[in-house]
Amino acid sequence: MLVAVSQLLVASRWLGVLKFRNLKNCKEYQCLRNQQPVTRNQHLSPTFAAEKQTNGTMSNRTFTMIKPDAFKNGHGGAILDRILQEGYSIKALKMTKLTPEKAGEFYAIHKERPFFGELVSFMCEGPIIAAILEKENAVEDFRKLIGATDPAKAEANTIRKLYAASIGENAVHGSDSDENAKIEGDFMFSMLEQFQ
Repeated sequence: MLVAVSQLLVASRWLGVLKFRNLKNCKEYQCLRNQQPVTRNQHLSPTFAAEKQTNGTMSNRTFTMIKPDAFKNGHGGAILDRILQEGYSIKALKMTKLTPEKAGEFYAIHKERPFFGELVSFMCEGPIIAAILEKENAVEDFRKLIGATDPAKAEANTIRKLYAASIGENAVHGSDSDENAKIEGDFMFSMLEQFQ
């Protein structure tokens, strides 16, 4: 529990809300409250809407999850700090725990692979921190920042080299394309939770 609280404190420090007892006086809080959420036609399915909005153009957003192993080992705050130091801005952020159904749906692309059951089970072991990040060339740059799936093969100073234990417990997820970043972000966050 103490680890979870310390990780959330680091995350909320960046939102500027811990410095003030009265949130109405916090400029950062007011700024967040005044931002307009991303909107989309409520009659479209999330997948169709994501395809329609992406339309083959490059996005400056990506999706990430700090996985249960990194959270359990107390690396969530350090990973978020590193992401911010690399120039990303956070457009959506939450801590949650995936159910087997949600994890299975998120990783459905791997359903036929032999590691699918183990992956779903691992992703349900504990809390995750999900985020939508924004920066120029977000997807490609974030993939470089997190490093290879196998931490033994990851370049020095990448997130996985620093915080991952193995291929299975690789600390962090990063979208592999602009299209998947949109789909994964919309899977984890409602439109009201995403900010321009």
